[in-house]
Amino acid sequence: MCSMEFRKTKPSIAEAKELDMVQYLSTLGHEPTKIRNDDYWYLSPLREEHTPSFKINRRINKWYDHGLGRGGNLIDFATQYFQCSVADFLDKLSTGFSFQQQPQFAGRTKLEPAAKILILKDLELSSEALLSYLKKRQIDSEIAKQYCREVLFSLDSKTYFGIGFKNSSGGWEIRNKYFKTSSSPKDYTIIQNGSDQVMVFEGFFDFLTFKTISKNHYQTDPDFLILNSLSFFKKSLMKIQEYKFKYLYLDRDTGGTKATQEALSTDETFIDKSHTYKGYKDLNEWHTQTAKITLHRKNHRKKP
Repeated sequence: MCSMEFRKTKPSIAEAKELDMVQYLSTLGHEPTKIRNDDYWYLSPLREEHTPSFKINRRINKWYDHGLGRGGNLIDFATQYFQCSVADFLDKLSTGFSFQQQPQFAGRTKLEPAAKILILKDLELSSEALLSYLKKRQIDSEIAKQYCREVLFSLDSKTYFGIGFKNSSGGWEIRNKYFKTSSSPKDYTIIQNGSDQVMVFEGFFDFLTFKTISKNHYQTDPDFLILNSLSFFKKSLMKIQEYKFKYLYLDRDTGGTKATQEALSTDETFIDKSHTYKGYKDLNEWHTQTAKITLHRKNHRKKP
C-alpha cells in the first residue's frame, strides 16, 4: 500500500497499472454518472459528449470508450488523456496525488468508495514549512500570499495542510514539500485584469514564478490563465481566443510541446514563450536552477 511519503524514484509500469482507475479519475475531477455492479460509467474524459459512453470495469481495472472504440489499462488511458509518453506519465505520477493518498487497489470483491478530500478551512499563508518550501522554489512569499492560501483538508480521517491555489470552479490545487493533490471540482483558473493580453501557464508554480521574476516590471498586469492540468487546455481555448495576444508558457515535455505546436498551427496570434526556459522542463525549474547557479558563482567569487 502506497503512503503519503515523497517518492524519490518514479513508479514502475506494473505499479502504475495496479492503481484503481475509478479513484484515479476522481483525482482528475471525473466522477461516474452511474454505477452498475462493477461497471462505472462516465462522460468520456477523452472527448466531449453528452451521453456517458466511457466505462471502467472496476473488477478487472480496465476502461473502454465506446465512442472511440478503444480501451485498456490506466497507462493506456493516461497517455491519451495527457497526450504524453509513458515515461512522461510515470514522471508525473512520481509526485502526483495518485501515489500519495493510499489508494484502493483493483481486484477486490468489495471495494470501498474512493477517498475524498474535504477542505476544512483556508487561511493566510503563515506556516514556516510552507514558506520555506516556497523559498526553496524561489517564489516570493508576498506574491504567493496574494494568490494562494494555506489550506487545511482531511483525507481518510487525517488532517493535512498545503499551499492552496483556487480554480475558477471553487476547487483547490494543493502543494507542499511532500506531495501535490487537488480537490474537486477540477478546473482552470482565470485572473482578469482587463487586459487584451493573456499569459497561459500549465501550473500555478510557473505562474507564481513569472510574477516573482516580473515583479514591478509591469505598470498594468496582463490577464493570466493557469490550466492546473494540461487536460484543460482545449476547454480553455474559447476563453483564450478572446484575447488579442496569447502567450504560452507550457511545459517543455511531450504533452506541453504538442499542445503548444497545435495552438501555433491553428492561430498565428499565439506566441510560444517556452524558449525562455529551453533545456528545462518548465519555468519554475529554470528559475530555481538559475538561482542556484547564480548563488554558487557568487559564493565562489567570495572565496580568497
